[in-house]
Amino acid sequence: MYQRSIGRGEGEQAALPSATQPALAARGRAVRRARFNRIADRVIGEFSLVPVAPVLDVRAFGWTRGLRDNWRAIRDEARAAALGVEQAQDDARFTAWPGAGRESVNAARCPATAAAVAAIPGLDSAGFAVLPPGAHLPVQRGPTRGLLTCHLGLIVPRDGDARMRVGDRMVRWAEGETLVFDDTYDHEVWNDSGGTGVVLRLRVRRPLRQPGRWFADTLLRLRSALHR
Repeated sequence: MYQRSIGRGEGEQAALPSATQPALAARGRAVRRARFNRIADRVIGEFSLVPVAPVLDVRAFGWTRGLRDNWRAIRDEARAAALGVEQAQDDARFTAWPGAGRESVNAARCPATAAAVAAIPGLDSAGFAVLPPGAHLPVQRGPTRGLLTCHLGLIVPRDGDARMRVGDRMVRWAEGETLVFDDTYDHEVWNDSGGTGVVLRLRVRRPLRQPGRWFADTLLRLRSALHR
């Protein structure tokens, strides 16, 4: 594409400046990716063994009981590990499992948490997430319906309102309680309090029947390979 040095004929459009071409290409890729994600999520939803809903009933996930039974020990480890991350002004995340290198070191620092998450079937990732006072996480959307997110409330501020909107549902954390939700619904988080909130955040594979299980796992492998 080039820029003419003479006047345009009737109905003729000027060439776009070269600087805008990468931006347009990136926008096009984003649109195509979003369209593909919507189709993939619809396919995965057709084979789901649990409801396709913003927030799910924790009773459908028996492994959440182990988290609730051990929440105090997990909270004590979070105070030492996750709050240290926040004080260091890191990215307010402490990724612990699975993985190697730094992640393995983190798991070694948190043996009670490591034991609790090791018992979770279909675990994709786990870590502590810190929500500082006054924080607002704007609307976002998870990458795939093949995964569900679970939060275990560890430290919940009591001098204000810490909450999350998932789709059309407004939810609040409670210490020692679990929350399972589908983050492919638009979700947004607020901490309108003077305290810091901490949760154990896990992503697990959505229960699916075949061939949805194969399809979702293939997408997860491709996603992992692209982000290496």
